[in-house]
Amino acid sequence: MATILEEITARKRHDLQAVMENVPAHELYSRVERLMEAGTPHRSLAEALRKSPTGIIAEFKRKSPSKGWIHREARPEDIVPAYARAGAAGLSILTDEPYFGGCNAFVEAVRPLVEQPILRKDFTIDEYQVFEAKSIGADAILLIAACLTPAECRLLGRRAKELELDVLLEIHEEREVDYLDTEYVTIAGVNNRNLHAFRTDINTSFRLSALIPDNFVRISESGLSRAEDLRLLRSSGYEGFLMGEQFMKAEQPAQALQQLIQELEA
Repeated sequence: MATILEEITARKRHDLQAVMENVPAHELYSRVERLMEAGTPHRSLAEALRKSPTGIIAEFKRKSPSKGWIHREARPEDIVPAYARAGAAGLSILTDEPYFGGCNAFVEAVRPLVEQPILRKDFTIDEYQVFEAKSIGADAILLIAACLTPAECRLLGRRAKELELDVLLEIHEEREVDYLDTEYVTIAGVNNRNLHAFRTDINTSFRLSALIPDNFVRISESGLSRAEDLRLLRSSGYEGFLMGEQFMKAEQPAQALQQLIQELEA
């Protein structure tokens, strides 16, 4: 029986074929080449996290496979700029539609409205998606070790670097630390949620921190809600915290972010 991650990845491969038929690779690559020639500014997520006193990457996430709809009517044009004003170091936007209720247009809509770097959060399995991320205005992409081979990770990471995109490589167990042995990854993310069973344990971040080389920016993902936890994780070497559900389930997500930042600064 397929795990949730295997199901999502299989669906992504299927849906990607239709996307590539609609916009052939050569058309997308030409579009990105023109963007690169125009000198689009590079906003580094890694640098933003290093400079931030809180390191919070606030995520726009309307839905999840485990919880269903979190904030069905949420509009990125309203929430993401409000995150930026509230003090987010970076911004994450889900673009997977079937499982997370996202789309590429969300990134395109908010890119002109914010200065913070944007992470395009999706299940990246093909270099076409790396070009796609650049074309919609993302500054960083997510690579998930659990659904890639080390060779695939290096290929996608190299392509991202060529396109001036930061790479956040997500791991959630010890054996995946080996995926960090590449010059193309700048941010090492530890997902506290097991992507096969979707169980969450914040101790995953504490367990894996010491195994991550110091040249990577460490971030912790999933299951984070309390300022106390973020302080403990920072003392364990983490410079960033990817948080979405904690904010998106609030009536005013940006206010929830602002309150957490105030607690951290207290």
